[in-house]
Amino acid sequence: MMALALSVLAALLMAAHFVAIWLYLRRLDRPKPGGGVIGQPFVTLLRPVCGLDAFDAHTLQSSFDQDYPRYEIIFCAQSPDDPVIDLLERLIAHNPQVPARVMVGLDRISGNPKLNNVWKGWNAALGDWICMTDSNLMLPRDYLATVVGSWGPATGLVSSPPVGSHPQNLGGLLECAFLNTNQAVMQFAAASVGPAYAQGKTLFFNKPLLEHAGGLWALGQTLAEDAAATRVTRSLGREVTLTPLPFAQPIGRRTLAQVWSRQLRWSRVRRDAFPLLFAFEVFNGGAAPIVCAMAALVLSGADPVFGLGYAALWYLAEVFVAARAGWPMGPQGALLLVLRDLMMPALWLATFMRRGFDWRGTTMAPKTPSNTVPAE
Repeated sequence: MMALALSVLAALLMAAHFVAIWLYLRRLDRPKPGGGVIGQPFVTLLRPVCGLDAFDAHTLQSSFDQDYPRYEIIFCAQSPDDPVIDLLERLIAHNPQVPARVMVGLDRISGNPKLNNVWKGWNAALGDWICMTDSNLMLPRDYLATVVGSWGPATGLVSSPPVGSHPQNLGGLLECAFLNTNQAVMQFAAASVGPAYAQGKTLFFNKPLLEHAGGLWALGQTLAEDAAATRVTRSLGREVTLTPLPFAQPIGRRTLAQVWSRQLRWSRVRRDAFPLLFAFEVFNGGAAPIVCAMAALVLSGADPVFGLGYAALWYLAEVFVAARAGWPMGPQGALLLVLRDLMMPALWLATFMRRGFDWRGTTMAPKTPSNTVPAE
C-alpha cells in the first residue's frame, strides 16, 4: 500500500514538472505584446542603486537604450559617497537624449531599505506610471514597451521574475539553476493556470492606483515589497500580470555561501507572506520526487535502477527547457541541478529556524502591531 502511494505521488510530481515546463515552452513561441490597453503613456523608470557591481556599467546603460517614445529615469542613491554616483553622472552626460537624474537621500518610511531609498524618486516622478527596476537587471531595448504592453483590463501591477545570465564560476551556475529552470519556470507556470505573484526585480505601477491603497508605505508592511505588492493588488480586486518572458540578471561570480544566503532570504520572505503555499515547497525540485520513486521501487521489490531513469528524465526536461530558452547550462550546470535539489530541503528546514533576515546591513523582520505606524 505504501509503495503504491509513493508511486502515485512520484508520478504526480513528475507530471506537474512536465506541465510546468510545457507551459513555459509555450511562452517561447508567443508574440510579444502590442500596444496594450493603456497605449504608450509617459513612464518613470525608477532604479534604486547601492554600491558598484561588476555589471553596473552595462545594466545601468541599458536604462538609456529603450525603444520607447516618452520616459524619464530617476536613479535613487542613499548616500552622496556611493561610488556608483560617478558612473551614473557619466552615463547621464553621455546620454542626453533621455531625461535622467540622480536623487540622493534616505527617508525611513518603513523597515525596507529599498523602499526607503526610492521614496524620493516616487514622489518626484512626473507621470502616473512608474516602473521600479533593480539596478542589476539588464533591460533589453523593448523592456519598457513590453512592460507597458502587458497591462491588461484587470491588471493592477505588471511584474516579472529574473533569469540568471553570464555566470562566471560554479557558484554563478548554481544561482542560475535556482533562478531559471526552477523559480522562473514555476512562477510562470503558476501564472498560466492561476493568480500570478509579483517579483521585485520589475514592478510596474499605476501611481494613483497604488496611492489609493496606501502607496509605498503599504508595500513596507511585509519582509519584501513584492509580496506586499501582490497582496495590495489583490485587495484592490485586480491581478498581478507577468510579462510574456523574464528578463536577464547578469550573475557573475558567486560563492556557495552567497547562494545559500540569498536563497534562504527569499525562502523566509515566501514563508512570511504565503505560509500555506510555502508548506508545499518541500516538494519543490527533484529531491522529494526522486526519493519517493526510489522508496516505491525498494518497497515493491523492483530494481532501484529504474529510479535512476526517473531522475534522468526529471533533469533532462530541465536541460531541454534551458536549451530552448537560451539559458546557461552545459555539463557542469546539469550536475549543479542535483546540488540545487539537495540544498532545497535543507533551505526549507532552515527557513523555520528564525523569521526575518539581514540584508545589506539592515535587519528585516515581520511587522508587529507596535511597528506598523507610518513614518511622519
